[in-house]
Amino acid sequence: MKQYTPEELNQLSKEEIVSLLMQSQNEAARFKERLEELQLHLFGRSTERLECLGQLSAFNEAEVVCNEEEKEPEIEDAVVARSKRPRGKLAEDLKDLPTRKEMHELSEDELTRIFGQDGWKRLPDEISWSLEYHPSVKEAVEHHTAVYAAKNEDRIVRAPRGATLLAHSIATPSLVAAIMNAKYTNAIPLYRLHQEFERNGVKISEPTMANWVIRCAQRYLQPVYDKLHEELCRADIVQADETPCQVNKDGRPANAKSYMFVYCSGELEKERGIVLYDYQKTRNADHLDEFLKDFSGTLVSDAYSGYHALDRRRDDIRISHCWAHARRDFSDAVKLMKKTGGPSKQRIKKSIAYQALERIGTMYALEDEYRELPPEERLSRRQEHIKPLVEAYFAWVKEINPDTVMSEKTKDGLRYSINQEKYLKVFLKDGNIPIDNSASERAIRPFTIGRSNWHVIDSLKGADASAVVYSIVETAKANQLKPYEYLKHLLSVTVEHIYDTDPAYLEDLMPWSENLPDICRKDS
Repeated sequence: MKQYTPEELNQLSKEEIVSLLMQSQNEAARFKERLEELQLHLFGRSTERLECLGQLSAFNEAEVVCNEEEKEPEIEDAVVARSKRPRGKLAEDLKDLPTRKEMHELSEDELTRIFGQDGWKRLPDEISWSLEYHPSVKEAVEHHTAVYAAKNEDRIVRAPRGATLLAHSIATPSLVAAIMNAKYTNAIPLYRLHQEFERNGVKISEPTMANWVIRCAQRYLQPVYDKLHEELCRADIVQADETPCQVNKDGRPANAKSYMFVYCSGELEKERGIVLYDYQKTRNADHLDEFLKDFSGTLVSDAYSGYHALDRRRDDIRISHCWAHARRDFSDAVKLMKKTGGPSKQRIKKSIAYQALERIGTMYALEDEYRELPPEERLSRRQEHIKPLVEAYFAWVKEINPDTVMSEKTKDGLRYSINQEKYLKVFLKDGNIPIDNSASERAIRPFTIGRSNWHVIDSLKGADASAVVYSIVETAKANQLKPYEYLKHLLSVTVEHIYDTDPAYLEDLMPWSENLPDICRKDS
């Protein structure tokens, strides 16, 4: 905006001064909203939950769940005698752990002193449970391989011994799986893992652990990753997202931005969960095209231009966009209005942003009701109940004159909806397409948490290895497997097939295979 001198202002007409004042007010409002948005991101809550989206507030939960007709519990229902406690959920939760019984009894002399001679009888024991924890046990294994020689000829025979992960290395499937699990499941940096090992009398350097992770990921987990990639590309629906990361040694200037892409199977197709990470130096759409070259179906994503480019290039891929992104700017606008000194609650509820959230929230409430329905029935309900709401929403959005809206975040929300209308309606055409892309955003969150702990991935090999191991871990979680046990099993089996030319053995290693050991399953 031009800066005027007092003399120039005196020469302006009344209409020009009014126009200039209105422009100044608009710019001041935009600056104030931007400042408050930055403060909100820095210091505010990150949740997008709003009561208008049908989600309970912790402050009004009592009013919402209150039922005046609920009967007061009888004392015997509220207080259960410990001696009558059944072997319920706690016992069920602990049933697969090694168990030892500790008997707490009184001696004959003590009983006689209390009750008199033969003045007592034993009732059923009170049973309670506690859980002991023993830190992980490290065990050094000294291998003795018998060697035999013929007495009358020059021939030597060694007793068979299982294959080792890495030649001349102390690495074992259990040890490497533990390192991978700590780093990629629990986001523990290698330097902290090194310190923990050292405190327990085991000295393994960070470079050694990094070397084990990279070599074992390339040699033993990559075939499993490739098989999962084939399975994912056979699916009808794939969800995708990406997040920036930094790699030190990739041949580019320092601080160059790289990207970790994540692809996962459709959230509503629950039989075979797959989550795959893919590291790339750039965000170029060519990477999407290459990774999905064998895929034909619906890709659920945000509105990044790379996904639109894929839509233009490929007739066999249909793009569906995310309603969570459509409501995000409106949610930010309402949060900014709720800040101290903002409009009253009544004015907030009359705002365009709040009305937009209410409309989208109604769609979500219905979608939540249909979540467990078969795809055909879910589609039918969407067509009958949600489609009219979607059409009404876009008609309402298009009626709003952006020039009358002061909030830039609200304007951004309106523009997003209008520009992405075609893609936001795609979920109405297939009962298996989710309403949003939250599943892939959740899938990439473990990487962003880990990234905040170690900030950079040192090399391209490290980035690719991280993508592979993250994929195995998150796919294990998606299929209700224990990541550590699954990693250990994969390393134990694939080392025996390292020279196989037939990949058929990989079928039994898929996370949904019935041939996986029970120890890998969370409910085992």
